[in-house]
Amino acid sequence: MFDEDGSLDPVLKFILWFILAVAIAKVAWQWLTEDVWHWLSVDVWGWVSEDVWGWLIGHPWWFSLIILGTLVVLCFVFFSDRTVYVDYSDAEDVEEEYATAPVTEAPSVLTFRMKQLTAMSADGFEQACADLLARDGFVRARRVGGSGDLGADVVAWDPDDRKIVVQCKQYTNPVASGAVQKFNGTAVPEHSADVAVIVALNGFTKPATDFAQRHNIVLIGRPELKRWAHGEHLYAVVDEQHSPA
Repeated sequence: MFDEDGSLDPVLKFILWFILAVAIAKVAWQWLTEDVWHWLSVDVWGWVSEDVWGWLIGHPWWFSLIILGTLVVLCFVFFSDRTVYVDYSDAEDVEEEYATAPVTEAPSVLTFRMKQLTAMSADGFEQACADLLARDGFVRARRVGGSGDLGADVVAWDPDDRKIVVQCKQYTNPVASGAVQKFNGTAVPEHSADVAVIVALNGFTKPATDFAQRHNIVLIGRPELKRWAHGEHLYAVVDEQHSPA
């Protein structure tokens, strides 16, 4: 019924809206054709044709007074001077007040939905990880992935000047142990990583998780990626991942 990001399934959402629209249309049509039409054709028309018209015919001087008053009102509306005069004597003071007033903007936090991350290209997925690091306060967060990157897709430095090296895996299947072992062989020797992280869109196999725990490699699987992408700080996700149940 609900997708991973908590939104209603699009097909089910369309069906529910269609049913609601049909119900509202039926009620509105019944109300218009039965109640409103009867009120206009019987009640209002009877009142106009019998009471009002009969009263006007019986009191012609009242009828003339109404017409004359209407003409006076129309003449006043169309021929009166409706120009608005603005005093600009204090315009400079107003401009200065607005110029010195503080500008407030609504705070915005970068987030991604899981369906967005899934639809991205490999380069786009790496850039999204770099943007999330920058959002969390990491400095010089940039994508370095490409030919000959030796496993480093994104690098950044945290506020304590520790270098974080991230490998991004947008695989459709869980990442196997071999990929984690390969990254372990380059993260510290080649890139001088203080914190080595692998982000996998669809998680890791059990052997890959066991190997990462033995070699202090941080694994961000699908549940952790979802919390990170939805606004939680990366280190908070990592701490929660390693906290005792």
